[in-house]
Amino acid sequence: MSEYTVKVQQHKADAVEALKNQFKDISTYIFADYRGLSVEQISDLRAKLREQQAQLKVVKNRFAKIALKELDHPDVGDILNGPTAIALPTDEAGPVAKTLIDFAKDTSLEVKGGIVEGMVYDFTQVEAFSKLPTKLELISMLMSTMKAPVQNLALVLNAVPQKLVRTLQAVADKKQAEG
Repeated sequence: MSEYTVKVQQHKADAVEALKNQFKDISTYIFADYRGLSVEQISDLRAKLREQQAQLKVVKNRFAKIALKELDHPDVGDILNGPTAIALPTDEAGPVAKTLIDFAKDTSLEVKGGIVEGMVYDFTQVEAFSKLPTKLELISMLMSTMKAPVQNLALVLNAVPQKLVRTLQAVADKKQAEG
């Protein structure tokens, strides 16, 4: 039996290591085909993603597959075909997905799918994910829901003294009219 040794070129190993360093603190990845976009459109998309605390990274599919595998992410081999850019949100991923979906409506960008919190999503799932409320919107909804009973109780409790004041005012007006 002969032994085969595979010699990996150092620049390739370095490229995979650099991707692993960029991916290590990320839990959501959204993959897109950027074919047909002009440099100006890509720059515009990157600017929009920066506003969402995300970056757009053009990657070699093979290097990305290796880096994701070494970081124990699910296999996305089907998604990583053709020219691929990966959106890497460092904050909330929903607004990043929405930005990509909206940008794709007016350009040749094609959202392929993604990894969201360890689960592989196809385009339809990424699109549905993009429509979910943000963390801030959810907190706002929760606070308004929690505030409503307290607000109603305050209105009821405030109504008692107001009614008492009106009753006393009516009695005082009646006595003044009689006397």
